[in-house]
Amino acid sequence: MPVVVSDTSCMIDLRKVGLLEALLQLPYTFVMPDILFTDEWLCLTGEEKEALCEQGLEIKELSAESVEKASHYFNRYAPLALNDCFALTLAEETQDCIFLSGDGSLRQTAERHGIQVSGVLWVTDELEAHAVVENAVLYDALKVFQRDGTIFLPENEVSRRLRRLGRTLPRA
Repeated sequence: MPVVVSDTSCMIDLRKVGLLEALLQLPYTFVMPDILFTDEWLCLTGEEKEALCEQGLEIKELSAESVEKASHYFNRYAPLALNDCFALTLAEETQDCIFLSGDGSLRQTAERHGIQVSGVLWVTDELEAHAVVENAVLYDALKVFQRDGTIFLPENEVSRRLRRLGRTLPRA
């Protein structure tokens, strides 16, 4: 099964629109560094975190060498936070993975390292392709993404998906 290494940005965005559990139903293994799961998921209760793990989210502890590598990246790539560098390191060390991130600087750095990068629009496409949720749910989620000032997505790509999904919805 293909592996998706995630930072928290996309996961938080998907949680905002109720698609986090749906994400974990896709035919991928989802992995996140333990430090991100612990430090950046402050909005989740212990029970919610446990439920995500039961639904398939894997939490990986980085080796001492990986932590050292992440620290090196932190010193080398100024705009990145240390936790970003932990996620980058895990993605780099996971063969043939997809790196799920919404952070522009992190995405660019990962791509320079030869890592395949995707974001929440890829997730919505995958949810549609695998019929995990109804198109109306995806349409509503994209509308929220479009209005949310903290989520930065290419407007033309969001609009294109909204038009396509809108054609599949029942007429009132």
